[in-house]
Amino acid sequence: MTPTYADIADAAARIDGLVRPVTVAPAAPGPDPLWFALEFLQFTGSFKARGAQNFVRAHAAAGTLPEAGVTIASGGNAGLACAWAARDAGVPATVFLPETAPPVKIARLRGYGAEVRLIGPEYKQALAACREFAASTGALAAHAYDHPLIAAGAGTLMRELTTRIPDLDTVLVAVGGGGLFTGTAIAAQHAGVRTVAVEPAGCSSLHAALAAGRPVPVTVDSVAADALGAPDVSAMALAAAQHPNVRSVLVDDDTIRAARRLLWDEHRIAVEYGAATALAALLDTGSGAVYRPEPGERVCVVLCGANTDPSDLV
Repeated sequence: MTPTYADIADAAARIDGLVRPVTVAPAAPGPDPLWFALEFLQFTGSFKARGAQNFVRAHAAAGTLPEAGVTIASGGNAGLACAWAARDAGVPATVFLPETAPPVKIARLRGYGAEVRLIGPEYKQALAACREFAASTGALAAHAYDHPLIAAGAGTLMRELTTRIPDLDTVLVAVGGGGLFTGTAIAAQHAGVRTVAVEPAGCSSLHAALAAGRPVPVTVDSVAADALGAPDVSAMALAAAQHPNVRSVLVDDDTIRAARRLLWDEHRIAVEYGAATALAALLDTGSGAVYRPEPGERVCVVLCGANTDPSDLV
């Protein structure tokens, strides 16, 4: 079921005081109306904290949060958020990750007290193991992106942006499985704001779904795959993307690398490749940017996560 704007408003009330309000900063001095949404400052280092708290708190309020705790399959960021929210609620978390998950995310998960299980080379193997675990133990299965409570929680970010940037025209957001995109697009549509969905060309599940008219499996091969490497996009993300106020674009890995480097060199912002993907849409690589704002267009780029090893930036 695709969440509504009312669901996002409910999520905002539910997680009020449990997550950090988003910080917005101008990208540079001067008349260029470009802002960064610094969501990488969120608890657990990514926007995922919003959806995880909404999911866990909604189940706690309904009396459906079991003693066996919660379990999730993740590339890392959703697992971190789920483990943090579960610890906050006083229940255990078991997180299934691909064997390729970044060590920095594995270490942080264990720091949150989660049981970490590394399964298979890709997210889909971790997801299958997570489902088996939930069925055998009674743990509550969360999802990295394909759940209305997760998407509604993520949408609270966009709800905040519309109050922090008056007359915002366009928001650029990176897309993996589509949880952040779904919530963002729904809240943006409510406010009359355009959404640009940015994906790596090497894991373009939303772009492929739009072309096919349904979610379809895609190959996952990108420098940003640990955050954006969903094998297929959610049906609710596809529904949100079919709105006329949404545009889907692709960027290559070289441009993602350049965007991440630019954020560090010019702004001293260290983010993961998935977060840099949104900015990559605005970079002119010689053949033009994949999204070029009109003169005076007020644009915000969501920098969604920073669970990265910054050693390669210096």
